[in-house]
Amino acid sequence: MSRIRVGVVSPYDLSIPGGVQAQVLGLAGYLSRHGDEAIVIGPGLPSDIEGLDLGSSVTIPGNGSMVPISLDPRVRGKLEGAVADLDLLHVHEPLMPLVSLLANRAGPPVVATFHAAPGPVGRAVYRLPWPLLDWAMGNRVAVTAVSAMAASVLPSQMEALIIPNGLDVGSMQVDTPRLENRVVFLGRDEPRKGLDLLLEAWPEVVTARPAAELIVMGADRATDEVTWMGRVDDQTKARVLSSAAVYVAPQTGGESFGIVLVEAMSAGAAVVASDLEAFVTVAAGSALHFPAGDSQALANALLQLLARPEERAQLTTAGAKRAAEFDWSVVGAAYRDLYVSSIP
Repeated sequence: MSRIRVGVVSPYDLSIPGGVQAQVLGLAGYLSRHGDEAIVIGPGLPSDIEGLDLGSSVTIPGNGSMVPISLDPRVRGKLEGAVADLDLLHVHEPLMPLVSLLANRAGPPVVATFHAAPGPVGRAVYRLPWPLLDWAMGNRVAVTAVSAMAASVLPSQMEALIIPNGLDVGSMQVDTPRLENRVVFLGRDEPRKGLDLLLEAWPEVVTARPAAELIVMGADRATDEVTWMGRVDDQTKARVLSSAAVYVAPQTGGESFGIVLVEAMSAGAAVVASDLEAFVTVAAGSALHFPAGDSQALANALLQLLARPEERAQLTTAGAKRAAEFDWSVVGAAYRDLYVSSIP
């Protein structure tokens, strides 16, 4: 098939930064660059993105975070009127209301991708009777998951192909001086992201190494001893990561992948990360891990890398090689091959 018409569906508000939203936009960009017609579908569609805007969203708790989704029943009519001529729908988080659930049954064949390692509510959904889940998954022709962890909770009848998250690796590489004492964190200010743990460990780092500096992107508490940047755009994110000696990922749980590790490795930062299963899998030996939730071990790991440029260089080299495996040239091609084999 020379050209595919595919709708890439996000249940989450596309105007709000998030992991799934970034994957939807990145995949649609890859497909468009390679000659396919990719239509982005979801609430909060940015004005510069071609696709179908499904209106506004509301924010509800989910998996230790706050998720912006649409609960507007009028989504059904908007979907059914716009996707009939598509070859395929690629629905991300297919059991998330209402957009994904409705897209599953909107008409075209569906490739369904699971991203999250769900919390108690999500796991309860997966334990519903199989006929109900089978019906909710609608017109699926293939199921994928971004990691073995994301796939592990799925019902046995829902065999998933593992295709990881993707990234434009080159976009993270900015020509800027790398500062040997700079540590960078990127993440929302939510408990599971581990920012409190990092702030608990940081005074010991500064006491032992007074020149150390901590840059926080994605949060803003306006406290001393830390440079708070709040929400940043993609260009700023790439520039700051490219200036870092060390990137720190102190997350305490709820992670099924870890695209931020790939971003940091792509930018040339050495990575210190908690030993969550998802992070260990993504890094594949190219990060220094510490026991999740242990602030003393975190401080020790940061001091170790800050004091050892040779070890940082080894991790940087390994990280660049590992990150290349997640470039859209690899991940996007895997999805496109799946599309071609799945379209009736």
